Amino acid sequence: MDRTAVLNSRLATQRLSGPPAAGPAQVVRELLCVQSQDAPLARAMIALRCAGATGQAAQEALAAGEIVRTHILRPTWHYVAATDLKWLLQLTSPKVESGMAARHRVLGLDENRVAAGLAELGSRLAGRSFANRAELGAGLAAAGLLAPSDPLFGQQVGHLIMLAELRGLVCSAPLSSSEHRYALVEEVVPATPDVARPDAITQLVLRFIAGHGPVALTDLIRWARVTLGEARAALAGLGKEVARVDVDGEELWYSPAKQLDTIRPKAAWLLSTFDEAFLSYRRVPWPRSAGHPAGVDAYRFAEAGGGVVVLGTEDVGGWKRKRVRGGARIELEVDESLPRSARTAIDEAVDRLLAAIGWPDA
Repeated sequence: MDRTAVLNSRLATQRLSGPPAAGPAQVVRELLCVQSQDAPLARAMIALRCAGATGQAAQEALAAGEIVRTHILRPTWHYVAATDLKWLLQLTSPKVESGMAARHRVLGLDENRVAAGLAELGSRLAGRSFANRAELGAGLAAAGLLAPSDPLFGQQVGHLIMLAELRGLVCSAPLSSSEHRYALVEEVVPATPDVARPDAITQLVLRFIAGHGPVALTDLIRWARVTLGEARAALAGLGKEVARVDVDGEELWYSPAKQLDTIRPKAAWLLSTFDEAFLSYRRVPWPRSAGHPAGVDAYRFAEAGGGVVVLGTEDVGGWKRKRVRGGARIELEVDESLPRSARTAIDEAVDRLLAAIGWPDA
């Protein structure tokens, strides 16, 4: 398997060029988590993996309680299947929290204050009393736990809620509205059994490889904050469930049983900055075209509202979503040396993305 085969295989297995998923919940389960700080674009990327869907379909899956949006794996938003929420939090949250300890000291969030804050959040949300961030912040202030006059108030509220998510207390509420509101996990997520850490790591490794392969183990430990030693130990026990391929000097892994064929080939794709087919891979990534407008400058992965233009198996530029009356517009900045046929293929990819964004996401 060469680089081109690896890149094409990833597109197929992630259901961009392979068989479409039956719905958003299947996409999220197979990818395990879908980064979603830019929620409308995350929903559009999910929709591209389904037949004829728009971002609204993902919102309906959230309203049905099939998926939730929360902070998990890393200190950022993800969509995750409700049935996967608890074991993933138990596996990854301690390391995420420890990585934020210094910031919490700056914010004055010692364990006593955190405990009182989480108790207040639990009380405020009890009985499916769904609330948004501003309402929860007002409750924390009214309880005397935080002071709105403090310049750090907004960050304190945000980090307290994030800790509540990482500890499995709160997650997104099952609502059809795109406004993010919080709910108690115990009231909206089904009970699931605890998973012992070695079993959880094995499940994580197998499912990450199955949904993202061919992929490097170092991509996994960046993605999920487990150690390379743990990942290698789990991998050793998977036997023929996984297979190895060496590409450009990199050791990659895939699941033969989960690899999908390309049945929906497209010449070009517009992928979000945070899409799993782009952001997941630091090993054997998309190569840039010679005339890429960014040259050799590194991507700023904190950017939202756009992403990368993939033509064939090359990164040929970037795009930005702009909100306009009645919908959305896509602005392109691509390799100027591309032939007209390539520009036509990119325009078709723009149309597919706009259809996936849909309304009211636009």
